[in-house]
Amino acid sequence: MPYRMNSMRSILWGSLVAIGILVGLLVWNQRPPANATQREPLVVYCAAGLKTAVEAVAKDYEREQKTSVQIQYGGSGTLLSNLRVAQRGDVFIPADTSFIDLGNSNRLLAEVLPLARMSAVVAVAKGNPKSIRSIRDLLRDGVRVSLGNPDSVAIGTVARAALTRSGDWAALSARALVFKPTVNDVANDVKLGAVDAGIVWDVTVAQYPELEAVAVPELSTARSEVSVCVLQSSTQPTEALRFARYLSARDRGLRRFQESGFEVMPGDVWNPHPSVLFYSGSVNRLAAEPTLREFEQREGVDITRVYNGCGILTAQIRSGQRPDAYFACDVSFMDTVQSHFQPAVALARTPLVLAVRKGNPKAIGGLSDLTRTALKVGLCQEDQSALGALSARLLRSVGLWDSVKSNLAVQAPTGDLLINQLRSGALDVALVYEANTAAVLDAVEVVRLTGPGTMAIQPYAVSRNSDHAQLMSRLQQALESKVSRDRFISAGFQWQESTP
Repeated sequence: MPYRMNSMRSILWGSLVAIGILVGLLVWNQRPPANATQREPLVVYCAAGLKTAVEAVAKDYEREQKTSVQIQYGGSGTLLSNLRVAQRGDVFIPADTSFIDLGNSNRLLAEVLPLARMSAVVAVAKGNPKSIRSIRDLLRDGVRVSLGNPDSVAIGTVARAALTRSGDWAALSARALVFKPTVNDVANDVKLGAVDAGIVWDVTVAQYPELEAVAVPELSTARSEVSVCVLQSSTQPTEALRFARYLSARDRGLRRFQESGFEVMPGDVWNPHPSVLFYSGSVNRLAAEPTLREFEQREGVDITRVYNGCGILTAQIRSGQRPDAYFACDVSFMDTVQSHFQPAVALARTPLVLAVRKGNPKAIGGLSDLTRTALKVGLCQEDQSALGALSARLLRSVGLWDSVKSNLAVQAPTGDLLINQLRSGALDVALVYEANTAAVLDAVEVVRLTGPGTMAIQPYAVSRNSDHAQLMSRLQQALESKVSRDRFISAGFQWQESTP
């Protein structure tokens, strides 16, 4: 009997130990790996009138990306005031660009991605029992009106601007029964019969089967553009940008906006980690590269760079290569492929100069000296680079092309290669961009040129067929930033304010 009792105790204790081990293993397996990172919830401030669309998109995003999205709804102006005080959060989605302007003036916003458009209308009960056809009808005795607060909600701000232009705001605002903090509150007033009419968005009416919209002539200019903005206060800007890209993707967020009745903007194709192709003339490389690296990290994207002579790049484009954006060495090499791109924007410019070795041992003073006997001259190849084409054009314009050709010692596809040949002693002088010389002024001197044809302008353009056109437009904005501008100036460029 004692033996049997001891055996039973042993079995019991063994079972308990086994259960303990199994429970421990189960708990251990459910723990995240030691190197796993826990994503913080995205904090989003969103105009109340956009709730139906944004909430649906947020749920899609949470399901696909396994990231929590916390949304606070309210009037655009109220949310912006809270952001000014709190200086916290990741994303702001106002119902009108006027609040983006305010946010930018207060340095609260970073990237802005366009989403959709909507129009102001008069909301009335189904069947329009008060026969409202114009703003003047809202001024009749016995017509009760609800309006959005023009100082805190986008519908109020937009309506006030349009009706001030038409001369109706003073009378209507004086007759309004109530001013509400959100557009949804105005619509609910009409739905519940607390008022007979209210000014709301067309997409708001679409969410209320009890209401109908009246498009009055006085509000024909009262339209709004909706955008999603990444906040400067975001501690996770790459994740905030990923959510913004999802919202503005034509095959993700914009579908939800369309379902809610919005007129959507052109959007990119969704990819959580996009890869894009960037063509650039080689002269831009030194100045542009730091900005490209920062852009990749912030946006969470990969940029494949192809730096080369613009003659080579444009030949590739004409043969069927399709970069997402092209940053040319000169407008003349954008013009030849412009049909493949959206309108180009000039970012920088750099003059053509004569580069000589330190001390200018050959006493080169201008273009005419390039014809001197036994001088070793370097030019870029006319058919392969913008610099070569500009150099040939310049020398022909002053009647020196045939004479200089007899002194040609080196022809190269890029100005950087000519500088290397100059430093090695293979050349006495090279016709290059001033930007080619900025990093080698310890070994090279510059002889400046004047007159027509001595300035190259560098334009940037986004492909018409890119799946990531909005992304590449933001890259343009990054290249236009003050930080980027200073880099270009340090690299020997001048800043170009006008477009080609």
